[in-house]
Amino acid sequence: MHNEVEISQGLYYVGGSDRRLALFENVYPLFNGASYNSYLYLDEKTLLLDTVDRSVSDVFYGNLEFLLKGRKLDYLVVNHMEPDHAANIGELLLRYPEVTIVISPMAKDFLLNFFPGAQANFLLVNEGDKLSIGKHEFTFVSAPMVHWPEVMMTYELTEAVLFSADAFGTFGALNGDIYASPLNFDMAEARRYYTNIVGKYGPQVLAVLKKALDIPIKMICPLHGPIHKGNLNPLLGKYGLWASYTPEDPDGVLIAYSSVYGDTALAADILAKKLNQKGLHNVVVYDVSKTDASYLIAEAFRVGTILLCATTYNAGVFVKMEDFLHDLANHKIMNRTVGFVENGSWAPAAKANMKRILSGLEGITYLDESLTIASALKESQLDNLDRIAEEVVARLRPDEKKAEEAGGVVDLTAMFKLSYGLFTLITKDGDKDNASINNSFFQVSDKPNLVMLSVNVANLSADTIRKTGVFNVSVLDESADFEIFKKFGFVSGRDKAKFEDYDRKVARAQNGLLYLDECSNAFFSCKVVQTIEAGNHVLFIAEVTEAKVLNNIPSMTYAYYFANVKPKPLPSIKKPNASGEKKYGWRCKICGFTYEGDPLPPDYVCPLCKHPASDFERVEL
Repeated sequence: MHNEVEISQGLYYVGGSDRRLALFENVYPLFNGASYNSYLYLDEKTLLLDTVDRSVSDVFYGNLEFLLKGRKLDYLVVNHMEPDHAANIGELLLRYPEVTIVISPMAKDFLLNFFPGAQANFLLVNEGDKLSIGKHEFTFVSAPMVHWPEVMMTYELTEAVLFSADAFGTFGALNGDIYASPLNFDMAEARRYYTNIVGKYGPQVLAVLKKALDIPIKMICPLHGPIHKGNLNPLLGKYGLWASYTPEDPDGVLIAYSSVYGDTALAADILAKKLNQKGLHNVVVYDVSKTDASYLIAEAFRVGTILLCATTYNAGVFVKMEDFLHDLANHKIMNRTVGFVENGSWAPAAKANMKRILSGLEGITYLDESLTIASALKESQLDNLDRIAEEVVARLRPDEKKAEEAGGVVDLTAMFKLSYGLFTLITKDGDKDNASINNSFFQVSDKPNLVMLSVNVANLSADTIRKTGVFNVSVLDESADFEIFKKFGFVSGRDKAKFEDYDRKVARAQNGLLYLDECSNAFFSCKVVQTIEAGNHVLFIAEVTEAKVLNNIPSMTYAYYFANVKPKPLPSIKKPNASGEKKYGWRCKICGFTYEGDPLPPDYVCPLCKHPASDFERVEL
């Protein structure tokens, strides 16, 4: 039987999910199995990208047979030779003996190790080589140590699809929907997958990410987990942080403890309470004896501070804590603040041994304060825990005291804390459709149903609404990518037709104006009933004449845009600087482009979004 999914014309998902699998690679616990992804192109020639694990062979071959309908399989592209993707190569050669295997030279050696008797036609490819099968053309990208040395990725040029091997994958079976969305994608499981499977190879991952940023990508098809399309910046941004060992949540604190009889556990809980009372609420506490190390590794990559509370055991450190710390050291994590609480009834040695295990890691800063417990925590030692918490807060928020002393100052960045939505404002003058990005649209009355829109008086949209008295607003959702903001927000409608070459779905409302039928969860058609002049903006009070919900994806907010949509420069791995000299550059506050140099020329214009030097902020590189 078959269970394929059509991705686009001529491209199909032919993989499957195994929900019985309890341990990924016989190491990492799974609660909902795993998916094994394979992709098939039907063109003038046929091309398959990778096979699958043996556990889902039946549906895989059912999909192939149904889609090929007797056609021969012309090409098999092997991006990765790990058996959960390559186990079916031998069987595939028996079923389709005429297939040509497209493979890197190193991967061919791996293949012959796994299948020493394999008889096949091989097409050896290197980075930059191309292969056409008709309408679709492919090129190949080397990705060594992501996470095996032979790994390559395949890029389809016509539709800008990246087949990314194990990169951008995640744990978990697919549940009918093969696409990631804000509603179904578990970033925590993606983090756990990356940090444990690939986390050791940050420099190699960054090298591949830099290649990826140089090509347009509309869709990422990994070998595990859902397909990513639309706004890829949240995923790429997280990978950039993980690969550069940059804390995802700099204020986050991980407290990992080992405790035999509960005394060290109590100290860990009291320390967590004290951190919370001092304003740190992003604190997580784990018992290393009960928590699989894969979750602890993922949390260590997420947070900026790691507090280790351990008992002394056999003149060393408790075995479960020792296992976790060796795992942490093997993943080469860096640039974290680490603190210690140790317990020892007669000869405490946990702190020294914990520090010894971590000694090879780069960029680790140790707290000055620590605590040694003799069997049970004493009342007199609560102040010591308080000092540890105080030092953590002081290191995380060194400028907090200065901010308190600057009372009465208007901090303009506070405006960014307001809960703005982001919308596409659409107008029409004659036969000319226009659109812009807006963040000031909300309901002011329900009887009658009135809304208010604020528009800069310099915008073409303001002139058009004054003239026509009507406008549409599309509520952008979290699937909207940066291209939409560039298209509608970075160029004036006086200079360029906004919907020229726009390839997303649009439709016309009853008032004849367009609305976005993609990347938008609702639209409103509005008729102006009152106009109010307000400084350099004009306020339009309008009656809602038509409204429609389009999907249930959460609405795009200003905060989400800055965190997940606006491009950020790819981080670099910051290693300790022996000279202590800091380097600075200038980052565009509009699009995130970074100018590496200081000072910024006063006449500088952002090459990405064309905004002037006044829209740049000085940042440490």
